[in-house]
Amino acid sequence: MTKLTIALTKGRLEKQTLALFEKAGIDISFMMDKQRKLIFDSPDRRFTFLLVKAADVTTYVRHGVADIGIVGKDVLLENPFGYYEMLDLGIGKCKFSVASIPDYQPNDYKRKRIATKYPTVASEHFRAKGEDVEIIKIEGSVEIAPVLGLSDAIVDIVETGTTLKENGLEIFEDICPVSARVIVNKAKLKRKRQAIFQLFAELETVIEREER
Repeated sequence: MTKLTIALTKGRLEKQTLALFEKAGIDISFMMDKQRKLIFDSPDRRFTFLLVKAADVTTYVRHGVADIGIVGKDVLLENPFGYYEMLDLGIGKCKFSVASIPDYQPNDYKRKRIATKYPTVASEHFRAKGEDVEIIKIEGSVEIAPVLGLSDAIVDIVETGTTLKENGLEIFEDICPVSARVIVNKAKLKRKRQAIFQLFAELETVIEREER
């Protein structure tokens, strides 16, 4: 049997992904008692799971350490090269939005400052609109940037909008939807094609059933 190494995004997406695998009839009980482990081998020797940070999933796949990666589309938009994007799992759904304080004027002509953790997404969005903006990269909570006057608005991932409201912000524009995607190392897709597409078929059966 050909073993597949899969890089999973740690945290909530990891839990949602494993639930999807379980619905597909794949035994993931060996991952229930994780403790501090980050590498897990399935008893049937079919999979090795790596638990990594979202931003590192593409790196592990691109370098061939992982055959497959499961990560949000937000990460892929910031790191768009070196892998094939193969499947939308339909989980981890949220969206990219432009948000700011209530008196923000999105249609005025001044050059705006946009704070974000996602400079590529923000730059591409405003470039497509023909707007010249200054992008300010923020690693932590971006919600306070317009409140404190660091930026005119933010571009961020929004799920429920609760965090924005709690910080006095509102959504002015939605950019694009985001969900968890499956990516594959380009070379491994050729070498392990049968095993990879068998897994895809199992997951797609569940995805189609969930969408009904």
